[in-house]
Amino acid sequence: MAFRARIFSVVVLCLPGSLPAVGYAAEVDTEHMFGFMIGSDVGDPGEREVQSKTTARLSKSGGTYQGISQALELEFVPAKNFRVELGGTLAAYNINNVSGFSDTRRSDFQGGSAEFRYRFLDRETAPFGLTFGVELHADRLDENTAARVRAYGTEFVLAVDRELIPDRVVAAFNLLYQPEWTSLAIPGAPIQRESTIGAAAALMVQVVPGVFLGSEARYLRQYDGIGLGDFSGDAVFIGPTAFVKLSERSRLTAAWSFQVSGSSTEAAGHLNLADFERHQARLIFGVNF
Repeated sequence: MAFRARIFSVVVLCLPGSLPAVGYAAEVDTEHMFGFMIGSDVGDPGEREVQSKTTARLSKSGGTYQGISQALELEFVPAKNFRVELGGTLAAYNINNVSGFSDTRRSDFQGGSAEFRYRFLDRETAPFGLTFGVELHADRLDENTAARVRAYGTEFVLAVDRELIPDRVVAAFNLLYQPEWTSLAIPGAPIQRESTIGAAAALMVQVVPGVFLGSEARYLRQYDGIGLGDFSGDAVFIGPTAFVKLSERSRLTAAWSFQVSGSSTEAAGHLNLADFERHQARLIFGVNF
């Protein structure tokens, strides 16, 4: 199964070079094109959208590990080059007989978030697009263990993208830093600090007007503490992504990402299943109004 998945991703990565040289008239919009990354586009002033984002995180070392989150998000563009997103998330977990985890079956409201993006460079007038994003979130369920917690975090993302072939091939690159503060939801519980840094790259090709296929690859490093001092583990994820413009007002993004290599200070092996999952998948549906 893992071997077939790797072959599939290699095929997707090589797809752009194998397509015939035909013209594509559909306009490229990278704002929602990716599953686990962000593009530099932020929308036009006055634009409003609502989107549903379903994320699945599956498989740890042994046993059963299933974590499904369902977010509902409202996006709006109050000024040129500036986008705001507000959201809330429900989550469901099924964890059984996984080493280092308590057995849990739980569904509950997970938390809320606010995201702000500002575009410094527009691809239409500059050699590439450049956007900086900040997301703030507060959670009452731990994203990894499903324990009841008080968790606060921030995600900083720098996004760069460029059309390699106008209206046909898009390349993107992200840098990220995610500090987190977490404590169990009991009086006097100590605060645990951790952070994640990473880099991601994607290549997407428009195969027919309004339909993009491609792949995303991510490298993530986990640390104990927010100062990147104590290394905990790392992982490499890769997988296919599809973006479909369903109509003038609606769109769909689907992505699947699987861990191809990793290391952990907690356990030996060629994968890091202590800090990360073996598989991650995401489905995003959005509508302008």
